Amino acid sequence: MRKFAERLKELRSEKSLSIQALSKATDIGVASICRWENGQADIKSDQLITLARFFDVTADYLLGLED
Repeated sequence: MRKFAERLKELRSEKSLSIQALSKATDIGVASICRWENGQADIKSDQLITLARFFDVTADYLLGLED
């Protein structure tokens, strides 16, 4: 999940979004996003899909399975 944490931070930074702004835009809790970015929790599939759609990337990209 380390790669996921890196990619999430990178994508969020590229869009100049705070964790709070990402939370509001995706309806995902701030605490969840913080835990993911710190590698402290695994993401659920429905939340992974939400983030992939929001950032316009594949779930495989977010998980580090493809470049």
